[in-house]
Amino acid sequence: MTPLQAPIGSRFGAASTAEEVVRGVDLSGKTAIVTGGYAGIGLETTRTLRLAGARVIVPARDQDKARRALADLPGVDIEPMDLLDPAAIDGFAASFLARGEPLHLLVNNAGIMACPLARDARGYESQLATNHLGHFQLVERLWPALRRAAGARVVCVSSWGHRLSPFVFDDPNFERRAYDRWSAYGQSKTANILFARALDQRGRPDGVRAFSLHPGAIVDTDLKRHLSDDDLRATGVFDEHGRTIRDPSRQLKTLAQGAATTVWCATSPQLDGLGGVYCENCEVARPVPADQVDAWKLDGATRTFGVMPHAIDPAAAERLWTASEALLRGQS
Repeated sequence: MTPLQAPIGSRFGAASTAEEVVRGVDLSGKTAIVTGGYAGIGLETTRTLRLAGARVIVPARDQDKARRALADLPGVDIEPMDLLDPAAIDGFAASFLARGEPLHLLVNNAGIMACPLARDARGYESQLATNHLGHFQLVERLWPALRRAAGARVVCVSSWGHRLSPFVFDDPNFERRAYDRWSAYGQSKTANILFARALDQRGRPDGVRAFSLHPGAIVDTDLKRHLSDDDLRATGVFDEHGRTIRDPSRQLKTLAQGAATTVWCATSPQLDGLGGVYCENCEVARPVPADQVDAWKLDGATRTFGVMPHAIDPAAAERLWTASEALLRGQS
């Protein structure tokens, strides 16, 4: 596969926390936007970037929840935005651009997982619309501010779940195929990885680099809202007595450990000059060998590592960019 997708010898690992990976990094004078930055690993990401000195803006669909979660974090601004509402994304971006400020870090963290079939006002499947298309639109609208930073990073929080589906270009919105909630989730997470690769190619001349990542399996997040206890047991996050398993060597992480790879991608000097890569456990992940790409099951999330070939295919990345632009214009 691509020579880009190879470990670089990070001094961190699966058990590292977000605070550990940002230690010694000074983000004073930097501005960061973290979508979903008021819950789960997004909240931990916001807290850690603030700790390092960044000013953090959190666009939030649920303003009240965001205010409660961020009440003890001075230096964090909350602004309205809903990733399922294109007009709200445009409004948020226009408000930011009007200030003429550079944007140094954009963390595309917000997402939904394995939910029943739902569609936005355009008819787009909700996991694709939230996890990928909303963030694609946000990046496009904020592009002038990212360029203005003269050295920005965009971080796309993907998942091990990208193994569950490639991007299905001939029917991304499940209009002609039966809906499967896990395939829809997998497709959206594959899109996150392909998007980061295509974005990095376009942004490199302007100093904008992009990364994608798997944070680990973290049970203490809102992502599990649509999962039953049986679903959670199938993923391997609970033992036979229903107790949460914590074992970072198997990707079973705390919130602090789960946010670490996001923060590492956003801030690590080790990644200077790199981009377009998928990371896990605070390291650039290895590609999955061609003879090991079949028959993935949910419990594999605690036992298998690496990035699937379909998610780092440069031709697919370019095709996704074109398809995403068409979807934003309302062309299926």
